Formats: sequence, structure tokens, C-alpha cells
Amino acid sequence: MIILPLVVCSLVAGAASLDPSALGRLGGWALLFFLLTTLLASAQGVLLAFLIQPGQGVQQSKPLGGKSDLPPAKDVVDSFLDLIRNIFPSNLVSATFRSYMTTNYTFVPVKKNLTDEQGVVWENVTVLKVPIGGEVEGMNILGLVVFAIVFGIALRKLGAEGENLIKFFNSFNEATMVLVSWIMWYAPLGIMFLVAGKIVEMEDVVQLFTSLGKYICCCLVGHAIHGLIVLPGIYFIFTRRNPYRFLWGIFTPLATAFGTSSSSATLPLMMKCVEEKNGVSKHISRFILPIGATVNMDGAALFQCVAAVFIAQLNSLPLDFIQVITILVTATASSVGAAGIPAGGVLTLAIILEAVGLPTNDISLILAVDWLVDRTCTVLNVEGDAFGAGLLQVYTEKTMGKAEAEELMEIKTDGLETSKGASVEEGSPLIKRDGPALLEGVNSCEKESVM
Repeated sequence: MIILPLVVCSLVAGAASLDPSALGRLGGWALLFFLLTTLLASAQGVLLAFLIQPGQGVQQSKPLGGKSDLPPAKDVVDSFLDLIRNIFPSNLVSATFRSYMTTNYTFVPVKKNLTDEQGVVWENVTVLKVPIGGEVEGMNILGLVVFAIVFGIALRKLGAEGENLIKFFNSFNEATMVLVSWIMWYAPLGIMFLVAGKIVEMEDVVQLFTSLGKYICCCLVGHAIHGLIVLPGIYFIFTRRNPYRFLWGIFTPLATAFGTSSSSATLPLMMKCVEEKNGVSKHISRFILPIGATVNMDGAALFQCVAAVFIAQLNSLPLDFIQVITILVTATASSVGAAGIPAGGVLTLAIILEAVGLPTNDISLILAVDWLVDRTCTVLNVEGDAFGAGLLQVYTEKTMGKAEAEELMEIKTDGLETSKGASVEEGSPLIKRDGPALLEGVNSCEKESVM
């Protein structure tokens, strides 16, 4: 309920409040941080899987509590083409609840007559694999993010004409944050029942953890190392600040991420906490965090790499160096397209398995314990988003100074020159008016209002 208005309004307001040069600089540094940490998480997942070897000694039979429905197998190319199609939604309204996905394939025979050197005509039949796709249920968050950023930039280019609409999105955003503050009071109770409900659904938890214990341990250890050592270490190296104090400030969103298994659902709480408890500016948090919730999936990339190596060990298939590199690159790239919803990472796991020629039917084993692993994945995902926002806050303060960084929030309209004798309307606080030229010809009441 809260995700859609928050993501759209915060990104429109954030893009409109940033100078275009600052917008590109901040966005570039954020994407670089997200890419490097995701690649680091993927490498860590592969390394741990080779060390712990979770696939050794696991029974091939499907454990109790597993699911029979597997995600449809897709070619790697079609998966990335789906990602590109979703970046540019054909209908903005349908993008709020539907996204495009290749769902099946059809094989079309194509006949072609060939003539050899002796003049004999041969009939050659080639079978073409044609993808079939369409819109499926699920918010196209990537398309909404792209549209909101472009729309915000367009509003800034309008200057004074776009001021009222920018005020609308800012007000809408603030009202949404008030709703978030109310939701936070209910969060502990909701999280308790969400986790308890998943445990009750399992038919035989003991047998499940016995058969897949090493796999679960490998994923949880990897998430703990990346979340408690790697990400805090990166934050400390670049900022020289206590990363664990920063983590304590976002404890509530991390608990919510564990309960909901959705980085998108955690986004409103994360914005509120990083702004109020960790001192991140609104224009940074409301621009970077929605992007991070869409493209930054450290936890998903790590778990997908562990799962790929686990399935290879399960089937006694050795992986060569090229296949390991393929797993790393594919996991990093496909995690960008993973939906910020429960079990979103499992849907993209089939892409990695297809890329290295591993059987996709063993995903049923992963689905059996995904309810637990996916929660720690989400915690790691949202933690990476928060650290990215914190790093960008320190970067802007160091490069521009704290006062100049705060001024980035103000919309400055250039070319607003009022001739002598013209009246100046009382403007929005979003518009910064400098210079005595704007005060010429203004009566005393108006002059006090403008000042």
C-alpha cells in the first residue's frame, strides 16, 4: 500500500531537488557502490560454497515442506531482454501492478530449399525457438523508478512553472512518511506473526534442516560475514565513523526486512530511520534508497552463487574456471532484475543455472528452505542500501561542505528576472531568490514576505 506512492513521489521530488550535475554524480557513485558490493558478495558466496561444500551428502529426494511449482526456465538472453523491456513500460498505469515476462517458447519450423554443387535440390528444415511473453502480476518497480527520475528532471527544467507540482510530490511524500511512523508501532507484532506463520507451514522442520543444514549454514554464514564485516568495513574505511552505531540506527528496518522478506516493503521505514537516526539528508535518502531497493541485491547474489555451486555438487558436476566466472557475472547482473518481493531471488536463479548448464529441477530443494534464507537475503539487501546512502552523505559533505550539501535540496530557478515596477508573488520556500533585483518595485508588505 505504501510502496507505490513512496517510491514515485520520493524519486520525483529527489530528482527535482538535485542539480543535474549533482544528480549524475550521486547516481554514478551509488551505482558503482552497488555494483562492487554485489560482485563482492557473489565472489564470497562462491568461495564459501567451495569451502563448506553444502552439496556433499544431501539426499536427492525432495525434502518435506518443499514446493512443486518451479519458476519457468528461460534463456539468459530473454531474461535480460525482459529487464530492458521493463525499463520502458508501455503503459504507466499497468506498470503499477504488472510487469513483462517471457513465459514460454514455441518452436516454428522454417523450410528452405538448398541446391548443392551437382544441382540437386535439398529441403532444409530449421526449427526456430520463438519466445512468448506477456504481462504478469507484479509491480514493475524498475520502470516506475526510471520514469520518476526522468519526470523529476523534467520538472526541474521547468523552473518556476514546475514548482507547484514539486510541492505536491513533496507534500505527498511527507504524508506517506507520517503513515510510515504509524506503521512502525505495529511492526514488531506483525513481524512476529509473519515468521511464526512460515514456521507453522513447514511439515517437518527437523528433517528439512537435517538434509539441507549445510546449505542453510553456508548462506547464513555468508550473509553474516558480508553484513557484519564487509559492508561495515567499507563504511569505516571511507568515513572513519563507527559502522555499528549506524547499524543500530536502522535496527527497526532490518527487523522488518527479516519479517517481510521484501526490500520494497522495508523502504518506507528505512527512509525514516536513516534520516532521523543516522543524519542522512532527505534529498540523498529519498533518491538513493528507492534505486537501491531496485538494483542492489547483495544478499540475493550471494545466495544464488551458493545455490548454483550447491546444485552442481549435488549432481557431482565439477565446475571449471570459466563456469565459476559465468556464475559470478550472471548472479551479479541478474540480481539487478530480481524483484524486491519475497522469493524474488529464486526466480532469477534459473537464469544462472541455465547459463552454466546445471539442472533447474533441483530448485525445488532451494524453495524448501527459501522462507528462511530469503529473510537474511533481504536484511543484507536493505543494509547495503543504507550504507550506500550513508557513504554518499559523507561524500557530499566532504566534497561540497555541509552547508552546500544542504543547499542541494533547494530548487534554484535561473533567469527569474523581474523588471522595475513588476510585482513579485509570494513564492514557495522551495525557490531560492537571491539578489536585490527581485525586491525592486515591491511594496513594503510584499518585501517583508519575500525576505
